[in-house]
Amino acid sequence: MDIIINSLYTKKDVFIREMVSNASDALDKVRFVSIANPEYLGNTPEMEVKIDFDDAEKTISITDTGIGMTKAELVKNLGTVAKSGTTAFLESMGQGENMSLIGQFGVGFYSAFLVANKVQVTSKSNDDEQYIWTSTADSKFSIDKDPRGDTLGRGTRVTLFMKDDATDYIEQEKLMNLVKKYSEFINYPISMYISKEISEEVPIEEPTDGVEKVEGEEGDDVEIKDEGEDDVSSEDTEDEKIREAEYRRDAANPKAAPTKTVKRQSWEWDIINNVKAIWMREKKDITEREYNSFYKTITKDVDNPIAYTHFSAEGEIEFKAILYIPSAASFDLYDNYYGQSSALKLYVRRVLISEDFEDLMPKYLNFIKGVVDSDDLPLNVSREQLQQLKMLKVMSKKLIRKTLDMIRELVQEDEEESEEETDSEEEEEKEVKADDEDAEKEDVEENEEEEDDEKITYMKFWKSFGKSIKLGVIEDTSNRMKLAKLLRYYSTNDPSKLTSLDDYISRMKDDQDTILYLPGDSKASILQSPILEAYTSRGYEVLILDDPVDEYTTQHLTEYEKRKVKSIAKMDVNLLNTKDKAEKKKMMKLKAMYLMTLKWCAGHSKEKFGAEGCQLSQKLNKAPLFVFTSEYGYSAQMEKI
Repeated sequence: MDIIINSLYTKKDVFIREMVSNASDALDKVRFVSIANPEYLGNTPEMEVKIDFDDAEKTISITDTGIGMTKAELVKNLGTVAKSGTTAFLESMGQGENMSLIGQFGVGFYSAFLVANKVQVTSKSNDDEQYIWTSTADSKFSIDKDPRGDTLGRGTRVTLFMKDDATDYIEQEKLMNLVKKYSEFINYPISMYISKEISEEVPIEEPTDGVEKVEGEEGDDVEIKDEGEDDVSSEDTEDEKIREAEYRRDAANPKAAPTKTVKRQSWEWDIINNVKAIWMREKKDITEREYNSFYKTITKDVDNPIAYTHFSAEGEIEFKAILYIPSAASFDLYDNYYGQSSALKLYVRRVLISEDFEDLMPKYLNFIKGVVDSDDLPLNVSREQLQQLKMLKVMSKKLIRKTLDMIRELVQEDEEESEEETDSEEEEEKEVKADDEDAEKEDVEENEEEEDDEKITYMKFWKSFGKSIKLGVIEDTSNRMKLAKLLRYYSTNDPSKLTSLDDYISRMKDDQDTILYLPGDSKASILQSPILEAYTSRGYEVLILDDPVDEYTTQHLTEYEKRKVKSIAKMDVNLLNTKDKAEKKKMMKLKAMYLMTLKWCAGHSKEKFGAEGCQLSQKLNKAPLFVFTSEYGYSAQMEKI
């Protein structure tokens, strides 16, 4: 047993998930039976799970009001390893394809022995009396009739006697956090018997040491000294007089009696799964506030997300999901890029299976938060690994598609906003009448530009996650063109604004068939490049690639919308119009004129700098020389990297 359990499970924490999942199954079973026979619930109509712990006994107990087990079922289900009571129940009901029960393999119960050296199961079924099953994970178990009689009414109570190295699970906060982590979205209420510190106001008791108070004839208090009491100093007497005056005042006005705040421990049942699985509800019934609140619950983020999408997938595999785009990137998003896993939480029938499942989302989308829940996703016996990778690939494709659709919606919203702003600006310009209002108008425009930065959600997304989109172009061949439409770069058309490749193409010259770019350390240094002037002076727009990852991206995005994507720092890109015979003739004359100079330059530069050659270029206006890169060589920027 020890070998089996420790080979199936890698984390001890999962014992609480398995115990609560079994309790949930038991409740599902009794609910299913009660649909056909409402009287089956009897005097225990409540359907709930209760968890309590005992520090002195070092025990944790999980109690449910589920279907319970007879003596024969205890022997059959718990006395045989991997005998699943759930599977037998589904077979007997003939509803295996419809019931959303969790346990199918029968080993989940034995995860209790990861942390317990003894397990006691008390169970009461409507078809039998209450019995106690006990085992210490060796080759034996015992079943006895419960001498206490029927204490459960109906259901099962599992008590774990914790090992010495697992007593930390008895801590209230740790146990509560584990239940919330794995079973927060179970359909039934989960209550835990917890200790709370309560503050109370209590009256201050009057000191009576050495002083006896009696009431005189006039109702005044009279002090009677004890015999043998020593005389006290005048200062002590004065203090006593002050206290005596306070006592008399309080006696005359009981409502103003002095009180003090004391703290005491109170034990009570508290429901710990208050957050419901909102992804199970219809989208039309969920408000934006509820979506934002749920996001903050699962991510612990204080800000609302930029966007979210809620959908149900059907077909080869059915699942529901809610995906969120955070308002900002985490500080370590790119620090350990290939070491990080997806931030999606994978649930199967509302039970958390994994928080970092790698196969759901590609690395470049590891900033996406959310939940994915499937009722028919196949699990292996430990539920920590999933089977049938084909189904996972189908899930992954749908999740990626929905994520990219969500991002594209941000782009469309920005485009619609910019169109509306353009129309409103034109109307405002028509209304401007006097020249003396120009200065005021400029101030207004500056303020509007600042407001626009906050309005444009895709620009906010790009500033936080633009690098992820670029990495996606490199890594995701199947979605490369979709991701390319999301790319944004500065350009020589307007170095202050980001532009898309589609907008760049719409501004291209008629004789231009290539998307041009120039890489560099920064936007400022690129704009000062000597080869940029020749292009801008001829009306060619050039994209400014100032991010180190940009050139890696363009190495994989060599073509976009049937147009080549090339760097103007490469030798194979030139400004010579091959169809213009006059221009070609002029270039041939120049080559003949500078033939000796080019030969000397080629030999000298090869010997001194290892250059491949030297030739005339049309890419320079004022600068006499520029070091270009061959078509398939590394640019100067890539050499630095």
